[in-house]
Amino acid sequence: MGTRDMMPGFELYQPDTLEGALDLLGRFGSDGWALAGGNDSFDWFKDRVKRPRYVVDLTGIEALKGIRETADGGVEIGALTTLTEIERSDVIRSRFGVLAEAASKVASPQIRNTGTIGGNLCQDARCWYYRYGVHCYRAGGNTCYADTPEGQNREHCLWGADRCVAVSPSDTAPAMVVLDARMVVAGPNGEREVPAEQFFIGPSIDITRMTVLEPGELLTAIRIPPSWAGARFYFEKVADRNVWDFPLVNIAAAMRVNGNVIEDARFAAGAVQCTPRRLTVVEEVVRGQPRSEDLARLAGQSAVRGATPLNYNHFKIPLLQNLVMRAVRDA
Repeated sequence: MGTRDMMPGFELYQPDTLEGALDLLGRFGSDGWALAGGNDSFDWFKDRVKRPRYVVDLTGIEALKGIRETADGGVEIGALTTLTEIERSDVIRSRFGVLAEAASKVASPQIRNTGTIGGNLCQDARCWYYRYGVHCYRAGGNTCYADTPEGQNREHCLWGADRCVAVSPSDTAPAMVVLDARMVVAGPNGEREVPAEQFFIGPSIDITRMTVLEPGELLTAIRIPPSWAGARFYFEKVADRNVWDFPLVNIAAAMRVNGNVIEDARFAAGAVQCTPRRLTVVEEVVRGQPRSEDLARLAGQSAVRGATPLNYNHFKIPLLQNLVMRAVRDA
């Protein structure tokens, strides 16, 4: 039996065009694996839970890299653009600061130097039962081991459970939701755009996937329209450690404020359900209201309505409530 941290063998392919990558993935089918920065992929390989026969390394495809301004004042970000590039981009920082801040909170500087925005958005669930090869619902079994009286579920969901209680671990996903980003997906049937809020899917739709990506498809770019450019932004992540760890809860917010009145707002939270959770109730509470401590408190209370905690994650309710309060108050 192989030990952990020893990757099984595979054939490596390194195409330099998107068309070449899609052709290879189409030919390899379920035996193929698309590799971007590799930080999530190598975890799977070293734990010997995923054993692809063919790995398609995408890093040689220059067309999938870089940040480009669009004619309407928005931006298009190639899926292979590193998190460090996004964190440091003057265009992103000046127009869409919530994304730059979210990117800066991912893992550690070394990981951000290699990790890509596409990889961060498309990474799989981090539930340790699933990651370590337990035959749970998400892995094709008939039990959620986290959702049992003795299950370890401190990092798991408050909403959206359907057999699986794992959460989306992405820090940049909530930022994409509040910015109304659109995901560009390429596959054997051509290209399509998917709104960020619809790109992530829960276990009630397909328990084997975290996104709408079908086999043989790739996320190639993210298009951010100018609609929230220059708004007041807020991003905060709470984790057990400041580096490396995935969020216990994170919050992204965008607000248009005239004087002291919030004319419009978008809020999304991560790590509280399988997909980034759009906080539409909070948006309704604050829209058209002057900012105040009372409004922040009311927004925080509204954010946690309907939350259903598990055995060990009750703390996420006051945590999310406080993050929303700070976002309304401090954006």
